[in-house]
Amino acid sequence: MVSIAETVTTAARNAWALTFGAGVEAPNPALSTVLWDEPHRQLRRYDGGASDGASAVLLVPPLAAPASCFDLRPDQSLARFLCDTGRATYVVDYGEITFGDRRMGFEDWIDDILPESIVRTSADTGGKPVDLVCWSIGGTLALLTAAAHAHLPIRSITAVGSPLDYDKMTGIPQLRAVAKLTGGIATSTAVRAAGGIPARLTRAAYRVTAWDRELTRPWFVASNIARTETLAKMESIDRFMAAMPGYPGRFYGQLWGRLILNNDIGRGVVRLGERRIALADVTVPVLLVGGPTDVITPAAAVEAGTRTLTGASVRYETAPGSHLGILTGETARDTTWVYLDKFLSEQN
Repeated sequence: MVSIAETVTTAARNAWALTFGAGVEAPNPALSTVLWDEPHRQLRRYDGGASDGASAVLLVPPLAAPASCFDLRPDQSLARFLCDTGRATYVVDYGEITFGDRRMGFEDWIDDILPESIVRTSADTGGKPVDLVCWSIGGTLALLTAAAHAHLPIRSITAVGSPLDYDKMTGIPQLRAVAKLTGGIATSTAVRAAGGIPARLTRAAYRVTAWDRELTRPWFVASNIARTETLAKMESIDRFMAAMPGYPGRFYGQLWGRLILNNDIGRGVVRLGERRIALADVTVPVLLVGGPTDVITPAAAVEAGTRTLTGASVRYETAPGSHLGILTGETARDTTWVYLDKFLSEQN
């Protein structure tokens, strides 16, 4: 039993660490080895865990979120979990997005960054096919990549919280109503002028979706000042949000025009210029995980993939938590990670 003196000491130490120090828990990322390092496509292999004959898993983050989403801290690390199950685990890291990247679009990820990462991952495991495990729009990009390039060594795709129907997304009808007043020109012009969506805006937008967390933060800290583990989890989310990069201008223009305004993805065919990429052309097994309490990508927007991915065997599951929580929150180990482990095991 913890004494009052120990509780007071812990509370004082935590208060000092939060106010004047570096925080209650130092960052402790999983060890990894850089295999390939070029702009927006750094490929790392997590150390340890892989046994002979291990399957290859490539973690695919979304844009506007750091690759650390898969490895927030030791107890909230999907990367460590996959390594612990004996799988060779890799991650592609896009790094910072700057004004100089403003001409990058969907094609850069679909035709270049992700295919190259998949091929290099496969090669590093002796040519084994790769299981893609993705979060948020990373899953959308992975599915479009698989649809556009059937020759890639992809064994399966898991998409957690991935938007596959923007008609089901919160606030989209209101955005479309406003866009109709200008034909969408105001937004696209502003994005082009800025060269994209700056990192500070993506961070602010993410905070807005968790406004209740921001509003109650002082009370949360005060009421948990002696609970170091709880405060450490809070800090991991803070670090995650502080590291959010932005969107390239062209990419966001395509996202705005083709997905948000026209809902190409919800109709099953994304148009990029004269090109058409159909989700029906995905033929590998797919696991979709949606969050009924996810306010960024509602579960219905994820489940829509069961309707459009007609060429694949699709499994749909749900998990509690926020958009990030369904991937690596407190209950993810007993929900999303269990679904994933079972799904990947069935691919053997």
